[in-house]
Amino acid sequence: MSENGAAAAAQQWRETAPDAVLLDGFHALKHALRFQAEVRCAITSDRAAVLALADGLAPDVRERIAALVVEVAPEVLRELVPRVHPTKVAALAVRPSRQERLDRLTALPRRSPIVVLDNPRNLGNVGAVVRLAAGFGATGVVTTGDLDPWHGNAVRAGAGLHYATAVERLPSDGLPPGPLYVLDPEGDDIRSVPLPDEALLVFGSERHGVSAELRARATRLLSLPMRPQVSSYNLATSVAMALFHWGGPGAPPDGPGASAV
Repeated sequence: MSENGAAAAAQQWRETAPDAVLLDGFHALKHALRFQAEVRCAITSDRAAVLALADGLAPDVRERIAALVVEVAPEVLRELVPRVHPTKVAALAVRPSRQERLDRLTALPRRSPIVVLDNPRNLGNVGAVVRLAAGFGATGVVTTGDLDPWHGNAVRAGAGLHYATAVERLPSDGLPPGPLYVLDPEGDDIRSVPLPDEALLVFGSERHGVSAELRARATRLLSLPMRPQVSSYNLATSVAMALFHWGGPGAPPDGPGASAV
């Protein structure tokens, strides 16, 4: 890539960044492309290394990555992306329209549940849950409260898999239709309760649990099996247990291909 090409890529990045979703690292770019994200630009300080990763980990989107990624000087990458990912690549993508996300969340019948995070406080946990929901083929992840589930830290933790499911923030009185199965220590053992595809699986914040409002509206309260004197599970672990219970031993459903990367 010529100096002029690198300069043009850096300028495009500066112009695009304010309204775009940051895809931080190779896996985020790979996943976003697999799930049809509109990627506007991608930069790296080591194009050969990125293409080698694509050869080994994402041959299905290798040509698209090659067409997108422009090499810039390491200092330019650090200027444009202050927290450079170890894979030395970042990209900018268009956030799906809110109407598109709402249409996916409210469409009936559903083939899989929606995960509801009630007033989460940790963006990393939100991203981890999005990654789980994508892997299990959940319809979407809805958050209540003031955190933006599309914040860069959440997208980073979700490895770009926000594009594989519907992720939206909604008020607690505006959730998609469906029965509310609220995770609560006083609920029935989840292992004894089949979860329908139309379920909204509601999980409380890391510190305070589910709000009294949503708890009161619950179709059913469910609890996860837990050894006495253990206080709680990590939020993402709890979501994984519930989704596995819904999906059974056949989960995750058919998709682009199972992969640990």
